[in-house]
Amino acid sequence: MKLYELIDGIAETKLEDTEISFITDDTRKVVAGCIFVCVKGGSFDGHTAAAEMLEKGAAAVICERDLGLGDRQIIVDNSRKAYGRLCSAWFGHPEKKLKMIGVTGTNGKTTITNVIKHILMSAGHKTGLVGTIRNEIGDEVLHTENTTPMAYDLMELFDKMVKAGCEYVVMEVSSFGLVQNRIGSSWFDIAVFTNLTQDHLDYHKDMEDYYQAKKMLFDICDTALCNIDDDYGRRLFSEISCNKLSFSIKGNADVYADGIKIKSTGSSFWFCKGDKSYLVNMRMPGAFNVSNITAAIAVCLKAGIPMDKIIGAVGAYNGVKGRCEVIPTGRDFTVICDYAHTPDAVENILRSVKEYTEGRLICLFGCGGNRDAAKRPKMAVAAAKYADRLVVTSDNPRNEDPEQIIKEILTGLSDSTVPYDVVTDRKEAIFHALKIAEKGDIIVLAGKGHEDYQILAGMKHIHFDEREIVAEGLKLLD
Repeated sequence: MKLYELIDGIAETKLEDTEISFITDDTRKVVAGCIFVCVKGGSFDGHTAAAEMLEKGAAAVICERDLGLGDRQIIVDNSRKAYGRLCSAWFGHPEKKLKMIGVTGTNGKTTITNVIKHILMSAGHKTGLVGTIRNEIGDEVLHTENTTPMAYDLMELFDKMVKAGCEYVVMEVSSFGLVQNRIGSSWFDIAVFTNLTQDHLDYHKDMEDYYQAKKMLFDICDTALCNIDDDYGRRLFSEISCNKLSFSIKGNADVYADGIKIKSTGSSFWFCKGDKSYLVNMRMPGAFNVSNITAAIAVCLKAGIPMDKIIGAVGAYNGVKGRCEVIPTGRDFTVICDYAHTPDAVENILRSVKEYTEGRLICLFGCGGNRDAAKRPKMAVAAAKYADRLVVTSDNPRNEDPEQIIKEILTGLSDSTVPYDVVTDRKEAIFHALKIAEKGDIIVLAGKGHEDYQILAGMKHIHFDEREIVAEGLKLLD
């Protein structure tokens, strides 16, 4: 691609127009004839390597300040933003060839995006998915490292979706992706806000900073769908100026759920919009899933999918791996695996499961290392609110001492009367939970969900699938 075509509308230069071989912000990937974008990260500033990258063969560098490199430096206000837009241009703006649906918020993103994709695919529209668990191009499954891929990787993925014949892409849009301009020149047809609760405060300086990051999505969309059952959702709905719809499971919204019935095998409710209502049956239990499905239905209606096809697709959907997932036991107690790793998510899953628990509700949980430590005691408070017994353990301790993490968690139980056990090793903790379970009990394994690994000291990843561990633990009971 020619230099002037690539930087059109992004930057200006006096350099002679030339063929560009590649674009990158990674010093390890610089090749002759490429453009190197100087991005300042947490531990390395690309500006310090600009001159070296030119010596290595880069045709030009894009930077945020004068580095004394003459015409071969192209100065922009924000190099991260410029890089995202360059990546869009490099692949011929694939984001403009797709109908884009984005979902942001702390909880619910994965379920909503997966349900939307299922509905669209059931209605005959080939759809791509960008998400926490995995990326998908139609029925093809791709591995993912980040909720929102890095800018070049994301545009490359969009390009593959376009070439594969996708009409839609449904995307989990993280606060990291928005703040770091990973989404390039993307513009969303529909954007959904689920909720905002404490998470990622190891990255964002406070909740207001976290909220403002999420809000960025609603400056680049045609239509917004906001959950007004959430305080931040109500605030967002009042502050944004684009076309907008509200949703709720409590009524008094543009679309809402009514007559909700929750069972262990699923849920039913009436989806209401204006003066019309439709009975919806789904295989996923929990009031929080009613909210998720309400949002997914509203999005698909806005996309023009007929209601009968939506209801049929929802009724046939089995749920998302690691989201209120029932792990078969063949016993007289139940085990549920859920990704809940924030205080709000833990409270939501336990409140929902409590409604149909015949015996005791046992919650096993921990907190990740090298992450927001302030939420640790809050996780304990949330778990103790609905659980009858707790098992406190590890959850991706990373480079922190797991026993120290647990000590911080336990400060949240100082005023609680809920009995708890501490078993630091998560595998042994699961075995312990199975051992103490009685008829009618439900064990909720919170935090890991779809993950099939543990991250230990030295950032070492070991295989750790809770479905396999439950099966192993059940054999020990025999």
